[in-house]
Amino acid sequence: MELAGVQKTLSPVLKAKALDNRLPSPILGDTVAEQTMRQLDPGYDKGWFATSQLGLIAVVRAKTLDDWTRDFLAGHPDAVVLNLGCGLDARAHRIDPPDTVSWYDLDHPAVADLRRRFLPTRGQDTLIGSDVTDLTWLERIPRDRPVVMVAEGLLGYLTEADVRRLLTGIVEAFPSGRLLFDVVSVAGWRASRWDPIGRRYNARFLSGIDDPAVIAGWHPRLSYVGEAPMNDSPLLMARAPAGTRRIYRLLNLFPAYTRSSRILQYRFSSE
Repeated sequence: MELAGVQKTLSPVLKAKALDNRLPSPILGDTVAEQTMRQLDPGYDKGWFATSQLGLIAVVRAKTLDDWTRDFLAGHPDAVVLNLGCGLDARAHRIDPPDTVSWYDLDHPAVADLRRRFLPTRGQDTLIGSDVTDLTWLERIPRDRPVVMVAEGLLGYLTEADVRRLLTGIVEAFPSGRLLFDVVSVAGWRASRWDPIGRRYNARFLSGIDDPAVIAGWHPRLSYVGEAPMNDSPLLMARAPAGTRRIYRLLNLFPAYTRSSRILQYRFSSE
C-alpha cells in the first residue's frame, strides 16, 4: 500500500518498538509491535539500525505518553481517548483500558487501511480514517466526558496554525481533559530540511515550539502541567547499548540538541 511523506515514518517508529521487545528487559514490552513488524518486514531485526538500537528514543517517548495516559485513566475510567496520528502503534493493547473507556485511533485513510490489514483490533475501539486537521472527525466523538489526547510524533509535521486549531478545537469540544504530545524546537524545525531521515521519507517538520507557555496562552482554559526529557532521558541512557549511549552523551553536550525534542503535558477544565 502506497504511503506518502510523513505517513512513511510509521515504519521506523514501529521497528523501534518491535526491536525493544526483543531486548532482555524491554521498555514497552510491545508484543503486538513485534508481530506486526514481522509481517511487514521479516528481516527487520537485521542491520545497523537493529544493533544500534538508535530507535530507543522513540520507545522512551511512547513509554512516557503511555504512563501519562494510564495516570489519567486511573482517575477517569469513563474517559475518551484520542490517539491521533496513531500509525501502527498498539497503545490500546499496551494500556488495555477498561471497557468503560471509549478509545479512538485516528490517522490518514491510507494509514487506517494499513492498520486494518496488519494490526489486531480490540472490539471496543474505533478507528477513524481522516486528515487530523479536518476537525469534522470530532463530530463522531462523544463530547460529554473527560478526554485525553495523545499525539506521538505528529504535531511537528503540522503548521503552527493547524496545531493551534487542533488543540483549541479539542479544548472547546470537551468539558475537561489532558493533552499529551511531543514537540520539536524552532531550531529543530528549521534544521529538519537537512535531516537525512526526513529527506528519505520526504517528511519535514512544519513548526516548532520553544516555550510551552506559548501553547498555554492559546486558550484561557488551557494550562501547562510539565514536561519529560527525551533526548537525555535517564531511561534512554540506562537501556541503550554502550555505543549508542556514547553517541547520545556526545550529542547532549549541545543544549540545542537536548532541547530539540520534548514531551509536554497540558490540562484543561470547565472552570
